[in-house]
Amino acid sequence: MHAFNLQPQALSLAERLADFAVEALIDEADLSPKPALVDRRGSGAHSDLHLGLMHASALSLWPMFKEMADAAIAASRDSKVWRAGFPALGGKAAAHPKHSVLLLHRRVWFCDAAAPQQRQQQISLALREALGRIGREGEQAMLKTTGGVNTHRGAIWALGLLVAAAAQEPGSLSAAALTLRAARLALLEDRYAPGSNSHGQQVAQRYGARGAREEAQLGFPAVTRLGLPQLRRSRLAGHGEQNARLDALLAIMTSLADTCVLYRAGLPGLQAMQQGARAVLEAGGSASLAGRRCLHELDQQLLAMNASPGGAADLLAACLLIDRLEQEAL
Repeated sequence: MHAFNLQPQALSLAERLADFAVEALIDEADLSPKPALVDRRGSGAHSDLHLGLMHASALSLWPMFKEMADAAIAASRDSKVWRAGFPALGGKAAAHPKHSVLLLHRRVWFCDAAAPQQRQQQISLALREALGRIGREGEQAMLKTTGGVNTHRGAIWALGLLVAAAAQEPGSLSAAALTLRAARLALLEDRYAPGSNSHGQQVAQRYGARGAREEAQLGFPAVTRLGLPQLRRSRLAGHGEQNARLDALLAIMTSLADTCVLYRAGLPGLQAMQQGARAVLEAGGSASLAGRRCLHELDQQLLAMNASPGGAADLLAACLLIDRLEQEAL
C-alpha cells in the first residue's frame, strides 16, 4: 500500500496576500444592498455588469496580486541586503569597493557604495515600476475575462499598492503602517506608465476632485479616517458584519469626491450621494429600520441619476483588505 499525503500544501506569503485581495473584492461585490452598485440584487446603475462578472474579474486578478507581492518581497530582501552591508552579497565589496550589484526581477543595477539613500531609492523605484507593469498586465487579463468591461481598474491600483505594502513588511500590518508604505510607493513616478486620459482624470481636471492616485498618495484617508472607524463602531454596536460593512461604505461616501459619480452625474450626483449616505448614518445606519428606509431612498435616487459610486466601492474593498490584514498573522 502507498501512503498519500492529503494535507493541503501551505501557501506562500504572496499566495495568501493574493487570496486576501481577491476575497476583499468578492466580499465587496457580494455586499447588499449597496446603493446603485452591482450586488446580489442586480446590476445597479450598470448595464454592462453583473455579479458573476465581478466575481470572474476578481478571480482573474489573483496571479497579478501574487506577482505584485513577490516583487515587493524581492525588493524588501534586496533592501535588507544593502543595509546589512556588502559581505551579504558574497564578498563583492572587497573586489569592488565602489560598486556592487543588485538583482531585482532579472535587472542589474550598479550603485555607488557611498550612497545608501540613493540605492534605497533605486530599489523603491524599481519596485514601483515593476508594480506598474504587473498592474497593466493584470488589467489586460481582467479585460480579456470581462470582454472589455472595466470592472476593477481602480481596485487594481488601490489593492495592488496595499498588497505590496503588506509584502514589504509582513510583521507591520497596522492600518497606519500599511497605508504609509502604500503612499510612499504611490508617490514614486512610473517612467513607463503610458499617457492616460481616463474618466477619473477627466473629472479630476474638470472639478478639481482628488482621484484614485491622489487618494493613495495621501495614505487612503477615506479608508483610515472614515471607512475603518465606522466599520469598527458598527461592529462594537452589534450591528452585524454585513451592516457594519454597509455602514463603512456609506461613511466613505459621505465625503469622497467619487470620480465615477462625477463622471456620470456631475456635482448634483455627488451631492446626492454624500447627503444621502450621511442621512442613512444619521438615521441609525443600515441596521436600523429608519436607516434602511433612507438607504432605499438613496439607492433609488442614484439609480435615477445613473450615478454609481464605484470609487467608494473600490475603497471599501481596500478597507476590507486592511481590516483582514490587521487581524491575520502572516
